Amino acid sequence: MLQNTYQGQFERFFEPNMARYLDILRQMVSINSFTTRPEGINLLGKLTMDVFSQLGFIAESVPTANPLYGQHLFLTKLGSNGSKSPTIGMVSHLDTVYPPDDERRNNFSWRIEGDRVYGPGTIDIKGGTLMIYMILEFLQSSAPEIFEETNWMILMNAAEETLEPDFGDLCRKKLPVNALACLVFEGGRQQKNQFSLVTSRKGMATFRVDVEGKAAHAGSAHKKGANAIVQLAHTVSRISELTDYNDGITFNVGAIDGGTVSNRVPHEAFASGEMRAFSPEVLEQGISHLLALQDDVQVYSLNGSYRCDVSVRILNRWRPWPSNEGSKRLLSFWQEAATALDFEVTGAKRGGLSDGNLLWDHVPTIDGLGPAGGNAHCSERSLDGSKDQEYVRISSFVPKASLNSLAILKLLGV
Repeated sequence: MLQNTYQGQFERFFEPNMARYLDILRQMVSINSFTTRPEGINLLGKLTMDVFSQLGFIAESVPTANPLYGQHLFLTKLGSNGSKSPTIGMVSHLDTVYPPDDERRNNFSWRIEGDRVYGPGTIDIKGGTLMIYMILEFLQSSAPEIFEETNWMILMNAAEETLEPDFGDLCRKKLPVNALACLVFEGGRQQKNQFSLVTSRKGMATFRVDVEGKAAHAGSAHKKGANAIVQLAHTVSRISELTDYNDGITFNVGAIDGGTVSNRVPHEAFASGEMRAFSPEVLEQGISHLLALQDDVQVYSLNGSYRCDVSVRILNRWRPWPSNEGSKRLLSFWQEAATALDFEVTGAKRGGLSDGNLLWDHVPTIDGLGPAGGNAHCSERSLDGSKDQEYVRISSFVPKASLNSLAILKLLGV
């Protein structure tokens, strides 16, 4: 009955409005909202407030805990039944990974080529914010009673790309534990009428390794030195060996530095990196193995008078979003909607983190609800096509908005 009521309305509603939707996206993409550019974050926040105010949303801006960043944005439209109204949270973020110089250097700005719209944040995640607007506008127009009877909360992180923890804390306070869902609008994957949604993500820990060696003249007193870089090379090799694809855990050393000049045995060196795993237990075990490398020292001065010192520190950690019943249940609503629309939906795990990692154990969460595209975080392009910039596919908006709208209606019991 539900699909008979709404199915024919989706394309008739969305298609005539696509030019207007793309103009909203163009305005968003034209604002540089690099994470550590608060003036751009706040300007995008203001534009987003104005767009959603047309649907009756009230805005609240909250400064991030870190003054380097802009303001988180929370948009709310309360249902007509007050606390008895069901609540749905919809999550996006304001920041991108592109500094202004990066955009200028690579001539990376809004442009349309065929089905692709290129530009900073088109898929990660300004296209996802637009998707939220499309869904809510459809529901306001085509299911007004449902729209008015629901508590809608749009939660937008000012610093998702650095995964600042304060946003998760704020969301947990604002989203009631009895909320029906937390819907995350990171870019989705789509092949024709097949859609992949995210039901779990890896957790991550970042680390730093510091090695203290002993300096010496590299010519006349080489045997008195203890080379910190050589020891770090041993440690980095051991870190690499901790990767275990069968257990779903990976280690990546992303930066190395050390020493001063070539005629001095280096007295210090450091490396930094990250580790990721789907299982909380596997992640914690990986951290234990990493910390144990502090006792695995191979480099001494030749006479044994000095032993290199290895220090491993865990800088930050983000818990995994493992497979769970709440996310599986939400997936079933999208699969039911997909069947009604002659689509196919599958659940998937992803190695990258999102705000879903912060919220899945508070409210049932599903991710990947944004449009489809590619090359997220990429600003370069080359004539031979080996490098290309971030883009979103125009043709992905209408089917994904249709799928999301119908699934939300089913979630609300229509």
